[in-house]
Parts: sequence; structure tokens; C-alpha cells
Amino acid sequence: MSRATITVDRDFTVGPVPRRIFGSFVEHMGRCVYTGIYEPGHATADEEGFRTDVLELTREMGVSVVRYPGGNFVSGYRWEDGVGPVAERARRLDGAWHTVETNAFGLHEFASWARKADVEIMEAINLGTRGVEAARELVEYANHPGGTALSDLRRRNGAADPFGIKLWCLGNEMDGPWQIGHKTADEYGRLAQEAGKAMRLVDPSIELVACGSSSSGMPTFGEWERIVLGHTYDVADYVSLHAYYEEREGDAASFLASAVDMDYFIESVVSTADAVRAAGKHKKFINLSFDEWNVWYQSRPGVDSPAEIEAAGTWTEHPRIIEDEYNVTDAVVVGTLLNSLLRHGDRVSIANQAQLANVIAPIRSEAGGPAWRQSIFWPFARMSELARGEILRLAVSSDKYGTARFGDADLVDASATWDEETGRVAIFLANRGLDEDADVSVSLRGFTGSRVTRAEVLTVPEGGDRFTSNIVDAQDRVGLRPLSAAVDGATLTTTLPALSWAVIEVEVAKA
Repeated sequence: MSRATITVDRDFTVGPVPRRIFGSFVEHMGRCVYTGIYEPGHATADEEGFRTDVLELTREMGVSVVRYPGGNFVSGYRWEDGVGPVAERARRLDGAWHTVETNAFGLHEFASWARKADVEIMEAINLGTRGVEAARELVEYANHPGGTALSDLRRRNGAADPFGIKLWCLGNEMDGPWQIGHKTADEYGRLAQEAGKAMRLVDPSIELVACGSSSSGMPTFGEWERIVLGHTYDVADYVSLHAYYEEREGDAASFLASAVDMDYFIESVVSTADAVRAAGKHKKFINLSFDEWNVWYQSRPGVDSPAEIEAAGTWTEHPRIIEDEYNVTDAVVVGTLLNSLLRHGDRVSIANQAQLANVIAPIRSEAGGPAWRQSIFWPFARMSELARGEILRLAVSSDKYGTARFGDADLVDASATWDEETGRVAIFLANRGLDEDADVSVSLRGFTGSRVTRAEVLTVPEGGDRFTSNIVDAQDRVGLRPLSAAVDGATLTTTLPALSWAVIEVEVAKA
């Protein structure tokens, strides 16, 4: 049996839990919008065509902020196409995903959906095919109260009050050669600086995210951040990171250690941003927006891959693309990625799991049919619910295991929070071992535990295996079940099943 000892201390905290790290992402891609969050005529659709079953799952999941409308899509998008009478909106070819965009759903619809979902809007602007003027105009349209051509146009289009969007992404993945309007770091940095400046002249209260690297494996990684932040440091509040992980060629050990790469990525970007701060003698710190992350099987062939749709030469509305079916192993990895984000919550202020519905998503739906929770829904939902107050700094001593990609990794991965208001410590744990249970002992320094208020685990279900998933005809095969855990004064103990993610909440008093 594997073993791990974890120590937390009431006086050693990372910082407050940033609620925006429990974000999601809605892109005009595949069926994320159409038949995902929006399907007029569906049995659950409300008067605006929003699927209330998906809305309920979004609220249950605890999503705090949603990035919109892309993603690669935004780099060829005209925001004006998505406002005004729906019958008069232009149909466009979307080159990013080789589809036809009807524009039946646009800014007004998304703002209304966001209010019903109780999420903050994170709006992305097009710095691929457009630039300063379109960015400035969109801020005026969205946020200015009235009395100007664009703000009055918004009012005529049905929104008397401004949308009040605070978070804005200065483009998307502009380091990527696949991106429409791909730019060098200098080209992008100068454009982002001028666009951000113009946007702030309209609304000084907005927060801006500069594009960082699309992955830590990009050949320009590191140098891209250095150059871009050299241009944008005064105007940007955050720099973005994107990362996707998958199991390659049956290498489950490396896949389960994906958070090791996420840790490296985050810490490397923090180091680069702080080096630019020092070189430029800036006072403020640039924080991180990990605004795309998830498990995504990009190397898995299939009829729903964007490349195959493009190769076929077809142009259709919202085809099925990258509707990954997530299993137990994927859920454990997602839990460890959430642990990584939380552990770095002093600098990672925003994070968006990509995407919300159907497209590499925790929520699946069928046109005219049901909506259900994928396996990866559960770690996100529980962490969003229970990670409150302060992030605790952990000292972890765990048995190790070897990986081909990341060297030795801890078998037990963890993060923890303490909510002084409720008097509860929440500990989030993962056992990466495929075969062995793990005995875990948590020393609660500065606390006296009185009782375990919640203990749940996601693991291989009875009669299943690590590839078991939730599907339309069996929607509840993978989920959370009770976990045995005990607290005796300052010591919490539990045994994690092999390949599992768990949460334990303990009621404590200060020692």
C-alpha cells in the first residue's frame, strides 16, 4: 500500500481563494452554443431559447466566469454580426472550425444567458483580422451607458443598461501559426498595447488579459511572454496560459502526472513576468489567466475532428466536433489540474476549463434530448463548492512513481483551503496509483478537528474499469460516493482507493 503524509498549518497560507479560477469557456465551436446552451424548441428551453437543463447543471457545477466567444473562432469574428434583429444577422463562414456561423446567438443572448447562469462575462476581442477600432467600439457598445451612436444602438437592440463587462481578452493564441491573423510577438505586443489603451480610454475600469503561449511546448514559449509583456506591461493585468493533456499510447503514468507540467508552466510564466517587471522597474505584478485548460484527445482520430471536417470540404452549421467522452482516469487528472491551479492561487487569478457544453466538456447534451454530467464534472463542482477562504500551503511527503515524460511524481497529489468564517478545512486529494490504495495522514497544525463533515471519492465503479464513462444511456456510472475518513484532534486519516480523486471537509477550531 502507498503512503503519504501531508502537513497544513493555519499560519502558512498562500492567499485567498480566487473565485475566478472556477471559470469555464463558451466558444462558437461545434455544439457548445447551438444544441448545447441554446436550443429553441427544446422541451426545457425557456422563452429565450436557453436550455434550462444545461443552465441548472452550470449552476450546480459552480462556474464563476465564462470566456466568450472564442477561442480560435474570435480571430475571424465580427462582433457586429451577433447584434440586432436575429432575422437580419449575417451568415458567415468560420474558417477556424470550417463551419457556417448563423449568428443567431450573439452578445445580447450571451449576456442574458450569463445573468441566468449567475456567471461573470469574460469577453474576447478579435486581434487576428481586426484591431484597435473594432476593440474600442465593442467596449463602447457593451459598457457605455448611452448618448453615443454605439451605446444608443445597444439600447435600440434591447439592452437599456450597459452589460458592464470587466474582463477582456486581447485576442486569442496569437502565437499559434494555426490562428487566423497569427503574429510575431512584437507585432502582437504592439497591437495589444494600442488596443488595450484605446479600450481603457472608453472604460478605465476594465481588466485586460494579454495573450501568452498556447502551450509550454511552443517553440516561442518564454521569449513570447518576455517580448509581449515588454510591450503590454503597463496596460495588461494578466497574461494567459493554455494547456491540454491526453493519454498518449497507453502511457497512463505520465498522463496522471500532467499537473507536474502545469506546475512548471505556471511557475515559468510567473518567473518571466516578474523578470519583465524588474527590468522595466514596474510597481505592479502581472497575474496569470489560465483561460484554456482541460483533457483533450487531440491525437485520437475520429469523424468528429476539425481536421477531418476541413479535409472533407464541407460547410455545415454546428457539426459534432471534439465531443470527448471522459472516463475515470480523465476525472482524476482534471482533479489534479484543479489542485495545481488552487496551489498557485496567489498568482493564477483566473482559469477557464474549456469548454462548458459538448465540446471537450463536463456537460453533454443531445439535440432534443437529455443533458448529463461527464466524469470530469465532479471534481470541478466539489472544489468550486468547498474551496473557500484561504489556500493553505502544504508540505507533502508521498511515495513516488516513475513516469516517462515527467520523471518521478508523487503518488498522492493534494491541495487544501481553510474557511475561517465556517470553521472548516477542505482537503482535495488524488491517488495516481493504478493498482494500490494509498494511506493518507494529514497533520492539522494550529487546528483541532472536531468532525468530518463531508468525505467523498470518485474512483472506478463496481463492475467497471478506469475507462468507464457516463454516456446518454448510462449517465451516472461515474460519480462521487462516500469515503471513510476520521479526525482525531490534529490528525486526519483516510485510505484512498487506487486511481481516485477525493474531497474531505473537516470542522475545526483554532488550537
